[in-house]
Amino acid sequence: MPEPLLMKYVGRPGRDAVDEYVRTGGYEAAARALKELTPDDLVAMVEASGLRGRGGAGFPTGRKWRLTPKREGDVRYLVVNADEGEPGTFKDRTLIEGDPHQILEGVLIASYANRVHRAFIYVRGEMFLGYERLRRALEGAYARGFFGRNILGTGFDLDVTLHRGAGSYECGEETALLESLEGRRGEPRVKPPYYPAVKGLYGRPTVLNNAETLAHIPHIVRLGADGYKAYGPPILYSVSGHVTRPGVKELPIGTSLREIIFEHAGGLRPGRTFKAVFPGGSSAAILTAEHLDTPADFDSLAKLGSMLGSSAIIVMDDTTCIPAVIRRTVEFYRDESCGKCTPCREGTIWLSQILDRILDGHGRMTDLELMDGIAQQMTGLCLCALGESVPPALRASLTYFRDEYLHHIRAGSCDVVRAPVAAGGASG
Repeated sequence: MPEPLLMKYVGRPGRDAVDEYVRTGGYEAAARALKELTPDDLVAMVEASGLRGRGGAGFPTGRKWRLTPKREGDVRYLVVNADEGEPGTFKDRTLIEGDPHQILEGVLIASYANRVHRAFIYVRGEMFLGYERLRRALEGAYARGFFGRNILGTGFDLDVTLHRGAGSYECGEETALLESLEGRRGEPRVKPPYYPAVKGLYGRPTVLNNAETLAHIPHIVRLGADGYKAYGPPILYSVSGHVTRPGVKELPIGTSLREIIFEHAGGLRPGRTFKAVFPGGSSAAILTAEHLDTPADFDSLAKLGSMLGSSAIIVMDDTTCIPAVIRRTVEFYRDESCGKCTPCREGTIWLSQILDRILDGHGRMTDLELMDGIAQQMTGLCLCALGESVPPALRASLTYFRDEYLHHIRAGSCDVVRAPVAAGGASG
C-alpha cells in the first residue's frame, strides 16, 4: 500500500496546532472545495469515491448526502458522531487525539457540500484528552478564518459547536445522540417514518456522519475520487486482543483477516494458536480459523452472517473461554441498555442470568436452546442496534463452540487450559 493517508501524521507532536496542520498541506482541500467546486460537485465526488460510513452501518456517504433535502431557505445541520464506545474500537479516538484537524477540515467541506451553516461534534464523555485537543484545534481554526463568517473570502459561513456526552454507549446510536444533543435522555427515536436526513436535529434535515468518515473527505478532494480509490480505498482497523502489536492499522479495505492479524498486528503470542475473532467489534458474530482468509469488508463479512461494523478486530487465542467472553459481552449490553424497549431490556438480563448459571457450574442442558430462543426474539424487534448487537456473537458461539458450553454444563468447569505464555517473538 502507498504511504498512509489518515495516519500519516498521527502522533506527531503539536498536531492540534493549526499552523502545524497547515504546514503539511492542511485546509488546502477545503480551500479548493469552497473556491473551485460546487456543492453538487462535492457530493458527486464523494459518491464516486465509494466511501461508506465508518460508524458501523457502512451506508454510502455520498448517497446519504444526496438524500438530505437542500431546499433554499431551509435550516440544515451537520452532526459528527464522535461518541466512540463499541468495545475494541479506538480509531476515532486515535484520530481525534493524534490529528484532529483532519476531522475539522472534513466538517468544513461536508458542511459546504450540504449547504449547512451550523455543525455539532458530539464527543464521548470519557474522551478527555481528545476533547481538549479538538477544542484547541477548533479555536486555532477559527483564529485562522477556517470557521466563522466569510470563510476564506468565499462568503460561506459555518459555526461549529463541541458537545460532550455523559458516557452513555446508547448515544452512539444516531437518534439517541440527537435526543441527547437536544438536552433529553439518550434514547432511540421510533422509526420509520423518522429519518435524520429529513427530520433530524431540532426537526430539521440533518447530515450525521462518523468522525473517521469525515477525516476521509479532505483526501478525496485532494486526490479526486479515482486517486483516493487507488489507496484501496483505505480504512482504519482497530486491532486488539491476543496479538503482539495491537493498534490502529490503516490498510486497503478488504485486506484479509489473516493478513491483518498475522502481518500487520504481529501475530499471536508465542506458543499460542488462533481460536476466534470479532471482525467488527463485539456486536459482530465471531468467526473462526476457517474464516481467516475472508476479506475484512462490508459485503464479504455480511455473507458469513457477521459484519465489518466499526472495523474493530478483537483476536482470541486458545487460552480463551468463549462462554466467558460471551457472558462479558452480554453484561456490557445489559448495563448499557437504555431500557426503552422490552426485547433489549429484558433479553439482556435473561441471557446474562443464564450465562451466569452455566459458568457457575449449575447449567442445564436446556439452557442452550433457551438462549438461542431469546436471541431470536431479540432479533428484528428492538428500537435500535444495541439490543440487536447481542444475538450475533451469542448465536455464532453456540454454532462454533457448542462443546465448550456443554463441558461447562456437564463438568461444571471450564476445559480451557491457560498455560503460561513463553517469552520471545510472535508466532505465525
